[in-house]
Amino acid sequence: MGRAGKSGKNVKSVKNSLKFKANVKEGILSVRVGVRKYKLPGSARILSNGDYLFLSFPASSELFRVRNKQLSPMKAEDDATDAYQQLNPGRRRRKRVSRSATVPATVMAALKNIPSGYRLGYDVSGQPRLVRKRQRRSKTK
Repeated sequence: MGRAGKSGKNVKSVKNSLKFKANVKEGILSVRVGVRKYKLPGSARILSNGDYLFLSFPASSELFRVRNKQLSPMKAEDDATDAYQQLNPGRRRRKRVSRSATVPATVMAALKNIPSGYRLGYDVSGQPRLVRKRQRRSKTK
């Protein structure tokens, strides 16, 4: 495969982009010495799905392709656009709950009767009254 075109992403740019989007996992590496298994200290960042695995250690990161139950590292000049699209978690957006409140017609009519330069306010006892709007002036004179 040749170098990716303008629309494609290369492996290096995908690795740099995914590095801080991946989830951090502690104690992911282990080594077996004899019959005992020891967890190595350290953490790694991981993103994976059925076709790709992104693995990043503090000193390096690697992008792998999974095919026929075999894991193979992708070369730096390979096109990694598909890997980026599948592994990129995207931005989490808060769902906005639409609350539609209806204002009774009598209240709307009362609000339209408030004169210009005033707003609706409340006094100390909680009774509604008209209050003069604050006039903001520019700081530069």
